[in-house]
Amino acid sequence: MSVLPPMPPSVPPALAGLSAWAGRYDLVLSDVWGVLHDGEAAHLAACTALQRFRARGGTVVLVSNAPRPGSAVAAQLAGFGVPAGVFDAIVASGDVSRGLLAARPGVRLFHIGPDRDLPLFEGLELRRVPLGEAELVLCTGPWNDDVETPDDYRDVLGAMLARRLTLVCGNPDRVVERGGRLVYCAGAIADLYAEMGGDTVYAGKPHPPIYRDALARAAAVRGAAVGLRRVLAIGDSVRTDLAGAARQGIDCLFILAGIHAGDLGEAAADPSAQAGQAALAALFAGTPALPVAVMTQLRW
Repeated sequence: MSVLPPMPPSVPPALAGLSAWAGRYDLVLSDVWGVLHDGEAAHLAACTALQRFRARGGTVVLVSNAPRPGSAVAAQLAGFGVPAGVFDAIVASGDVSRGLLAARPGVRLFHIGPDRDLPLFEGLELRRVPLGEAELVLCTGPWNDDVETPDDYRDVLGAMLARRLTLVCGNPDRVVERGGRLVYCAGAIADLYAEMGGDTVYAGKPHPPIYRDALARAAAVRGAAVGLRRVLAIGDSVRTDLAGAARQGIDCLFILAGIHAGDLGEAAADPSAQAGQAALAALFAGTPALPVAVMTQLRW
């Protein structure tokens, strides 16, 4: 009589602090929004955790779906109160987008997104043109994410589809936390275009190019490549952080008090309670892999 193997657990363990497992890893690839800050102010406990990980000899590369270069993200972090010594390098979706645009010198580009994302274009050989003259479209987010939803873009996307234009998504996040509320990002618009039948290219997580760049930056900092078994991804999104880590074959520590806090309810604050276990099982049902652990907010 054969014995069936035990079923894998449907809920990952709750970790009290990063210090308990810090010795397992040499490299942390940390998300930014929802982990280090809420879009308005730094999560200082999370910042301290990464500082202490680095003090033990670890390397921290921030991997952000921000549609701006890493240098612009660093300046924004400082404005939110993120202290020095938290990270070794930043790789942002904006850096990947710049690489895609640089590969098409002189391209006529239509930009969907706010003016704060214009640093992405600095130094690139391209022409920003109206939609009717465009060869390519880059979306970095809604023009006004305080009030707009993806449905506000159906007419624009329909015109793009009629001309068979490719949309480069400069931020694959669908939503992001801003001061306790969620606002739409470029990923929501890009997903709608894809549903309409449009050709869409995603520049950031969970897709491989941003991880390739992040691992290369870490190798440059450390002087040698880091084996994937010694890499920990930290993030708060099932769709981007958890899925991206699973695709790369690296562990993921999942932060609950981020964009899924509304879905989780009380589980975000007390994942070990019975109701919390049920909520976590529902959140991770159907995901390609479970996180190795969950934590309400990142702390040491």
